Amino acid sequence: MSTVIVIGAGMGGLAAAAELARIGHSVTVIEKGDQPGGKLRTIAVEGALVDAGPTVLTMKPVFDDLFARHGRVFSDDVPQERLDILARHFWPDGSRLDLFADRARSYDAIAHFAGRQEADGFAAFATEASQLYALLQDTFIFSERKGTAGMIGALGLSGLAALTKIGPFATLWKTLGRFFKDERLRQLFARYATYSGGSPFLSPATLMLIADVEMQGVYHLNNGMASLAKAMEALVTMQGGTLRYGSGVSKILVKNGRVGGVVLTDGQTIEADRVIFNGDTAALAHGLLGEGVRNAGLPMAPKNRSLSAVTWAGRPAWCGDQLVHHNVFFDEDYRSEFDDVFIKRRLPQKPTLYLCAQDRGNSDVNHDHERMFMLVNAPADGEKRISDSALIAVEERVLRHLKRIGVSCDLSSFVRTTPYEFESLFPATGGALYGAAPHGWIRSVSRGAGRTSIEGLYRCGGSVHPGAGVPLATLSGLKAASALMMDGASIRSSHRTAISGGMSTPSVPTERMV
Repeated sequence: MSTVIVIGAGMGGLAAAAELARIGHSVTVIEKGDQPGGKLRTIAVEGALVDAGPTVLTMKPVFDDLFARHGRVFSDDVPQERLDILARHFWPDGSRLDLFADRARSYDAIAHFAGRQEADGFAAFATEASQLYALLQDTFIFSERKGTAGMIGALGLSGLAALTKIGPFATLWKTLGRFFKDERLRQLFARYATYSGGSPFLSPATLMLIADVEMQGVYHLNNGMASLAKAMEALVTMQGGTLRYGSGVSKILVKNGRVGGVVLTDGQTIEADRVIFNGDTAALAHGLLGEGVRNAGLPMAPKNRSLSAVTWAGRPAWCGDQLVHHNVFFDEDYRSEFDDVFIKRRLPQKPTLYLCAQDRGNSDVNHDHERMFMLVNAPADGEKRISDSALIAVEERVLRHLKRIGVSCDLSSFVRTTPYEFESLFPATGGALYGAAPHGWIRSVSRGAGRTSIEGLYRCGGSVHPGAGVPLATLSGLKAASALMMDGASIRSSHRTAISGGMSTPSVPTERMV
């Protein structure tokens, strides 16, 4: 068995480390931070830990299967509940709409909100989203990276015909116009593009499959999203793996085209047979891990980066009964938000606000204070700071959103994070939170694979196939581990195991989504 170093304790790195340690590899995870999870991070506010990264858990079977392979029950190790309300949506005109896990309840809610014709449009949309997920789960989401040609070949003639009928080459915004005449509903479902860090006016219609993923189940973790990272950490240590926190890697050693280990920021050299890099591939391309691995990265121009964000994590007084766990406040002129971010490269003048009331589940408990995380989209230009005046303007807009439903917050008590801080946390990204923006059909399926051109070096994380988000980043780690095992002469043959949707995928001993 090999000696493996995993750089980064994000979800992909933890998944890869746990699987490799389970079959006997000597695994060490090196993490520059002081906690597992990567972008799945927490911030201490007034004595409480507030989730300050991904707040949504979907694709639960990915974790059910992963934990089962380690002899654990996911729902026991990570207490959770499936949310009845997927999200509550607010508009400036005072209208409000809940979207439910139960498709029939959503149909009735939309009929009451906008009329029976719009509800029928939702039913047609949900059906096509389900068909799209069924088409792409085997050929893209759970498969090894094939590229465009390989994916088309895997679809076959019938699959390609079905995909073409749905119209994936159109933008998400344009396709939604086939289903919804009410601009508010179009705005609501267009938001799925932002789960991958893109604009609905530039991203392909294939992202509508996220609607089906959500209807399969959105889960609230009782002890916060960080409990998932801690449980994954426990899998690694249970299988004999080691985690080293507070240690950064300055260089990946390469000799004669093969990985030989790493050099830590304190100068220590650690030898290894294999290295898995769980970070943004742009960091490799920029030479941040040494000149010898530049070619293993994917350089990215700022214009091609995904969304960044300005976020606020706080613990305000209980905000009343209008909020649920996931809340979205829309502004007017939706297109202007993405023109501001992707074209004008500035904070949006009319931003959409996402608010996670972390302590609220299906049965709200009225506390004196509650943990709250808020986010607005921002350009990934984190090499420079945002001006104070621009931040003040966007905060005034945030407070205006909240005031509409009678919520008052003092943002000075919140911990704010901007693209500048995200760039510091995740170097070479400009603060981009999802890798490359999924704009255009080709770019949305062209993320790098786990295996690289350098022998013994593998990649995982949100900038790698199959994409960003907690389950997809986890899948990328499983794929990296699988590739490593297939490349090793002493690795056992893989077997098949069932994952969501009734399909089979190679298991390892063999994918917001904010």
